[in-house]
Amino acid sequence: MTDLPPPAPPAAPQDSWDPAGPQSPIETNRFPCEQCGADYRFDPKEGRLICGHCGHGQEVQEAAPQGGALRELDFKAALAARLPEAEMEVTRVSTCPNCAAQVEFSDETHALECPFCATPVVADTGESRHIKPKGVVPFMLAEPAAQKAMANWLGSLWFAPNGLQAYARKGRRMEGIYVPYWTYDAKTKSRYSGARGTTYYVSETVMVDGKAEIRRVAKIRWTPVSGRVSRFFDDVLVLASKSLPKRYTDALEPWDLSHLAPYQPQFLAGFRAEAYAIPLDEGFNEARAHMDRVIERDVRFDIGGDRQRISNIDTALSDVTFKHVLLPVWMAAYKYRGKTYRFVINGQSGRVQGERPYSSWKIAGAVLLGLALLGVAAYFGAQS
Repeated sequence: MTDLPPPAPPAAPQDSWDPAGPQSPIETNRFPCEQCGADYRFDPKEGRLICGHCGHGQEVQEAAPQGGALRELDFKAALAARLPEAEMEVTRVSTCPNCAAQVEFSDETHALECPFCATPVVADTGESRHIKPKGVVPFMLAEPAAQKAMANWLGSLWFAPNGLQAYARKGRRMEGIYVPYWTYDAKTKSRYSGARGTTYYVSETVMVDGKAEIRRVAKIRWTPVSGRVSRFFDDVLVLASKSLPKRYTDALEPWDLSHLAPYQPQFLAGFRAEAYAIPLDEGFNEARAHMDRVIERDVRFDIGGDRQRISNIDTALSDVTFKHVLLPVWMAAYKYRGKTYRFVINGQSGRVQGERPYSSWKIAGAVLLGLALLGVAAYFGAQS
């Protein structure tokens, strides 16, 4: 059993998507069609590779037994830089000259567009060493379905500018990106001490308007308690990206991780894949905070009674493991009065989140209408 050190305080959440801020590498994956040589693209509807030029299809190859299995990796070994070399990879990265994003290149690629600002980026000699993805949830939502989901979401927004719905109806191109996440597993055993509160009632005499009344008053009887709880945490999910607003990506949950497949680059054909920017240990801090909240809930349930007080919880963790996985997200952007508003769509479920502009004309119209209705109500009230 290993008692890991307590997590550091969590970092402040990112509420804005700052293109000038720290970004993580983005990778483009291409696979030539065996029939015409054009690029294959993974088709979410078909669940296989489809050539955009000739329509030829190809199944996604099964993962190799060793490198592709969806097995967990040892957390302590990773922190001590003792993971097998087969679990690591080195890629070329270059900084976007416009927004400073880190763009990742394959060996055969020397130039591409930055996915965040569309600026042409040329490869340089920089390299990044990181843990390979172990699993991927393939895109299950094709781009037209993602556009429809976004249009429905935008149409439901109050006071949104008319141009916003018009933008959605035009079906502007979206960017499909596989976003990096960590998953953590751990066994926990916790000892606790506290008190159980039991409600009982007593009769008290009180004076009301000069008259004595007898009332039942609730009291709490506290009894010291202690005990143990244990739990196995499986696939605690933590975002490993700094490029996307965390409050929006968190709102894309839940993800159905039963669809995780062993990582295969063919799933990424035609899409971008972002490398992780949140280190493994920093991600575990967030996972540990989640575990602690669940353990506290377990302790309260174990204490029982009508109320609970918790004096102390001492948790030991063992068998801590992790995976680096990629989850599918569609991204879109809308420019309104000089400001860019970004939207993210869960590429598995179609759930939409994002920033939004407000139409001052619609707000003013709603205020005037409200005042007019109040005036009419006041007039008829005066006549009655």
